[in-house]
Amino acid sequence: MVLLQSLPTESLNQDLQLIGTAQKFAALRSQLAKHKLDAYFVPSADEHLNEYLPEAKQRRQWISGFTGSAGDFLIGSEKAWVFVDSRYYEQADMQVDEKLQKICKVGLEDHQTVEEILEELGQKAAVRSQVLRLGLDPFTITVAQYRRFSERLSNSGVEIVPVLENLVDTVRSQIFFAESIPPFGDQPVIALPDSITGESLAKKLERVREAMDKKKTAILPVTKLDQIAWLYNLRGRDVECNPVFISYAIVTKTDAYLFTNISRIDETVKQSLVGHVQILDYEQYIPTLRSLVGESQQVLVAIAQTTYGTYLQLKEVGAKIIEAEHPVETFKAHKNAVEIAQMQQANLKASWAKTLTLQWIESQIEAGHTISERDVANKIEGLYKQQEGFYDLSFPTIAGAGANGSIVHYSNPSPDCKLLNGELLLLDSGSQFYGGTTDDTRSISIGTPTDEQRDRYTEVLKSHINCAMQRFPKGTTGSQIDGIARSSLWQSGLDYGHGTGHGVGVFLNVHEGPNGISKRVNQSLDLGTINSIEPGYYQPKWGGIRLENLYFVKQVAESVPNPLPNSVPWYEFESLTYIPFDKKLIDRQKLNPQQIAWLAKYYVTVVEKLSPMLTDEQTTWLKEACRF
Repeated sequence: MVLLQSLPTESLNQDLQLIGTAQKFAALRSQLAKHKLDAYFVPSADEHLNEYLPEAKQRRQWISGFTGSAGDFLIGSEKAWVFVDSRYYEQADMQVDEKLQKICKVGLEDHQTVEEILEELGQKAAVRSQVLRLGLDPFTITVAQYRRFSERLSNSGVEIVPVLENLVDTVRSQIFFAESIPPFGDQPVIALPDSITGESLAKKLERVREAMDKKKTAILPVTKLDQIAWLYNLRGRDVECNPVFISYAIVTKTDAYLFTNISRIDETVKQSLVGHVQILDYEQYIPTLRSLVGESQQVLVAIAQTTYGTYLQLKEVGAKIIEAEHPVETFKAHKNAVEIAQMQQANLKASWAKTLTLQWIESQIEAGHTISERDVANKIEGLYKQQEGFYDLSFPTIAGAGANGSIVHYSNPSPDCKLLNGELLLLDSGSQFYGGTTDDTRSISIGTPTDEQRDRYTEVLKSHINCAMQRFPKGTTGSQIDGIARSSLWQSGLDYGHGTGHGVGVFLNVHEGPNGISKRVNQSLDLGTINSIEPGYYQPKWGGIRLENLYFVKQVAESVPNPLPNSVPWYEFESLTYIPFDKKLIDRQKLNPQQIAWLAKYYVTVVEKLSPMLTDEQTTWLKEACRF
């Protein structure tokens, strides 16, 4: 203690955190010994496969100290590892102390995946004629993920041991400084009218049951929160930035169930469900599911959206499992006309807020004022809140100045990090409005840009435009479009580590499947789906560039030359986002005529849509910003 007190404050805090992490690891390893385990796997997700988690379920973050929204943790008797993808390489370096755990940057040479680490551990155990026992909470991984583990590790001397007691929760609530897990699942739930959703609860249940009938199934368990919120036309506040609520659901041929904290369900919500849905306590999900299957009825299981824990419960009672795509996930992705209209309204409000933020930054810099990342985040968040129907942010605002712009999910804007002349600012933000979700990104120059900044920015803009103006026949997948987006960057020897785009929910999660634009997405980009387009460029210690709009897929109105056989429909993207790009960073000479035409048309629409929401002075600024 004396030694710690003699250290500088910053070093003292770091050492105290290190001691805390070391004690957590020691406590968790004692749990491994108790359960006769050699290793324990802690994924990012919780029982509902959430990306963003309530504090009570932030297990990987709590045990490892790494706060990214994706990444896994593995602990053995002597070593521990944190696994991150390219979005979090820099963030992990900043947050993880490698004295206690190794950072595995998945995708880089000489950096292993969790399966590769486990294979090595299993092979070492086999040399000693032993089996490596890997523990995990089966309710925190999907059936598909369990099978990937099992298939990969089956010949490596690894035995996967499902442990229903989550060992991180045990350490957190009973051992480490008597710290209790924060309450969760206690926030209000609201019911949405058909005028917002575009489809009644009764109609949605009818469509789901028709899909179940086609697969000859009688029971459908639903574990993902956004699926439940969409199906029952409800929203909540249990997860920061995601308007969902902690719950399970089950749909049968004749009944539907909602399992949640009943005490927070008011009379309005009850009336919205009456005659269609039975409301039961959250803890009744497993007993009810087991009892429904008692008659050996067939159960539809989507292996990518159902937890392995649910699957095990079904197998225990002899359920006849039919594996198929989850009908709720499919229906949710295809937005109806009302949902598209709600998204157009919400994203226009967000475009107004982002555009005025860009104007404000420019005016502050020109006036010689010093502003920080936090100032920028506060400005745009304040403008969101001014708009009617604002509900929440859709994710923590990313305002990365200078080198911080290369941290893809930099989500803690600092009041001490100032916007400096000659640097870039990456501003990625989104909002939840009553009826719609938004997400958009712009990178801008502070002062006079360098030639390198203009070159990189223009290349990213070209990538965005090439993707946004691409027409494609029905059945085209996200991976095909991803290659088109990257093509021009690749010609210049550039690339980015994340996907080109993700699906987006309607007044739901900002990241939504199954559609998206990425080399790993084999789902087709269907009519009515909403996707981001957000190519980028990142260089550590230099900064980052990302240009993001949201688009919905619509049918091409006019005829397309050389149509495919059998009159296959052709699709195109229509923007939901209307924000100018930074003209100081655009090298017009590097744009081809088609790219210039797309940008000119886009700018005409930006002015048309935003001008009615602006003052004369603001409109004058916008027109100048859209002149390139």
